[in-house]
Amino acid sequence: MQKSFSLDLLEVGEQATICQLDSSVIPSKFYEMGLLPGTVIEVKHRAPFHGPIGLQISNSNILIAIRKSEALHIFVEK
Repeated sequence: MQKSFSLDLLEVGEQATICQLDSSVIPSKFYEMGLLPGTVIEVKHRAPFHGPIGLQISNSNILIAIRKSEALHIFVEK
């Protein structure tokens, strides 16, 4: 079993599976957009200077951007 880590550590082009979200910090809109445990995501873009991270949800054609501060509370496994 692989160890989970926060989503902000993924590089552009890497894929991972969401294993846990800190529901006390993450807004409910993230769940509505499809960021759920078991979902495979891919990092498509990272803005410079700690800007937003662009994610593609693999089971749909959705591309979203989240703040790095929010990515710290989403845990993934490769």
